[in-house]
Amino acid sequence: MALADGEAAYSSWDCDDEYQKFIQKMNPPRVTIDNTSCPNATVIHVDSANKYGVLLEVVQVLTDLKLIVKKAYISSDGGWFMDVFNVTNQSGHKIMDESVLESIKDYIYKSIGPDSCFLPSRRRAVGVEPSSDYTLIELTGTDRPGLLSEVSAVLTNLECNVVNAELWTHNERAAAVMQVTDRKSGLAISDAERLGRIKERLCNVFKGRSRDAKTTVAMGITHTERRLHQMMLEDRDYERHDKDRASASPTSMVSVVNWLQKDYSVVTIRCKDRPKLLFDTVCTLTDMQYVVFHGSVDTEGPDAYQDYYIRHIDGSPVNSEAERKRIIQCLEAAIERRVSEGLKLELSTGDRVGLLLDVTRIFRENGLTVTRAEVSTKGDKAINTFYVRDAAGSSVELKTLEAIRQEIGQTVLQVKGHPDQPKSLTQDSSPTRFLFSSLFRPRSLCNLGLIGS
Repeated sequence: MALADGEAAYSSWDCDDEYQKFIQKMNPPRVTIDNTSCPNATVIHVDSANKYGVLLEVVQVLTDLKLIVKKAYISSDGGWFMDVFNVTNQSGHKIMDESVLESIKDYIYKSIGPDSCFLPSRRRAVGVEPSSDYTLIELTGTDRPGLLSEVSAVLTNLECNVVNAELWTHNERAAAVMQVTDRKSGLAISDAERLGRIKERLCNVFKGRSRDAKTTVAMGITHTERRLHQMMLEDRDYERHDKDRASASPTSMVSVVNWLQKDYSVVTIRCKDRPKLLFDTVCTLTDMQYVVFHGSVDTEGPDAYQDYYIRHIDGSPVNSEAERKRIIQCLEAAIERRVSEGLKLELSTGDRVGLLLDVTRIFRENGLTVTRAEVSTKGDKAINTFYVRDAAGSSVELKTLEAIRQEIGQTVLQVKGHPDQPKSLTQDSSPTRFLFSSLFRPRSLCNLGLIGS
């Protein structure tokens, strides 16, 4: 589809349009919650004036509140958005707490109400943006062993403390969103010259390795997972050579066909269910500038079934074979990105500057590569999750884990259950079997000659 057509159509969905604002104010959203009609789920009804991205806004709220969508029915024809979501909590039970139910209604209303404005961000591949609490750094590039360690080394050398971060890898591509502060002040970094040095050094990490390295500076904040999907899409992680596609193990079935009588394209997705799957697929369709007019979702069994009736924002169905294949590839990539490959390690310890560098360096020196990472700080405590494999992409051997125990020192490390994981590390009668710190030699990371606290 021509960019000019897409841009022209985009303005018709723009929530800055005065007519759209008028419609929203005259028809404020209604959110009702029903705990009686369904025996095993809380039913959320959402009715509002339709606008581009409204479905993603609602799904994002449900996802951020850690609700599990068991079924969904979507209808947004005729300028009105009418959706029903059957949801449970993380334990698979109805939400019975009245205060929680009121919070759900309030969050949804604020996200799609008259004062909201949702326009999908299409920002940079590598960027640094200051905010009041932290500096946001975005990175995309070619994945390789030790990449997170190299990035952490640069930031530590430049007196930056990583407060929160998330890294995704897929199809030999990597994307990361990192929140950092100044080591001494604990505040966001706002000095333009220093920001320039950070960007330059980080770009050098990818120099000669990334097919499309870019650097920009912009103001604002971002939703981390939304942004990671956009960054991976912009970096074309969905592209595979034909031979690679033929050898890849199929994890999903995605099809796109046109329903000519109604001018819809019908997207059908069948795959194993997992957390946040609905968010990932709706996010991808929205970023590709497609609108879901009707749809249904069913995840009550081990598999997920999703059907969407879509049109491009210019009002047309999918109009070429190349575009049809691209939608399939992008949705397959969205499904695969969050499917973790490797052994899951959870590190919980006191936070300090250089901690991420020290841990990832130990992984690298023991021949491990990080396939996905979530780094967070709560008060003075760091809570990090890493998914790791060896450099060849194989599962981690027991002797490697033992070597990591000897290296890390005074920390608490939990190894979560995984098909590749030796049973001896996952099955033990002792409730403290996973608290490896008691088995470590009494020395800290500082004694290894790494960055001290």
